[in-house]
Amino acid sequence: MTDQEQPQIYLITPAEFDARQFQDSLASVLDAHPVACLRVALSTHDEDRIARAADACREVCHAREVAVVIDSHIALAERLGLDGVHLTDGARSVRKARKTLGPDAIIGAFCAQSRHEGMNAGEAGADYIAFGPVGATGLGDGAQAEPELFGWWSEMIELPVVAEGALTADLLAALAPVTDFFGIGQEIWGRDDPAAALGQMIRAMG
Repeated sequence: MTDQEQPQIYLITPAEFDARQFQDSLASVLDAHPVACLRVALSTHDEDRIARAADACREVCHAREVAVVIDSHIALAERLGLDGVHLTDGARSVRKARKTLGPDAIIGAFCAQSRHEGMNAGEAGADYIAFGPVGATGLGDGAQAEPELFGWWSEMIELPVVAEGALTADLLAALAPVTDFFGIGQEIWGRDDPAAALGQMIRAMG
């Protein structure tokens, strides 16, 4: 990515949401700002709830030509007519997902803070790599994906990279020259006006 290009927005759904209410919120965000992709990332393992939520998201997104991927569930991605899957186990499931979903599916891999895992996922056929969290968080072991990782990746690797997790205005400005996408979710959905909140984040990129 060149310094002149602004990173694209990669939205991440809340871990829990009412499908009908979220449709309205999602539509307002997509109508206000260009978005490249939405990831359906529910915490539940209730297949019916996930399917209803994914259907609601797909309806809104595909009407606006926005791609939809789903966290982890390769079989559901295929069954629900989604555009692909976001794998949370690094490189381990990439080849299986590609074999199941075919050459045109979007397959992403979250690789935490591991450059090595990211490279392995790319070699296995991932379309993008996500690193994070980039901001301070008490979740997990507290480890962060440092700006140096994104700088190295953008210089050495052509595969698109997503920066996600606990994003702040300062991080957006610092990482904008060295990432292709910002994965934005909880940073906006908890706000009174998610579309306005996303606008603030976009402006912070510089």
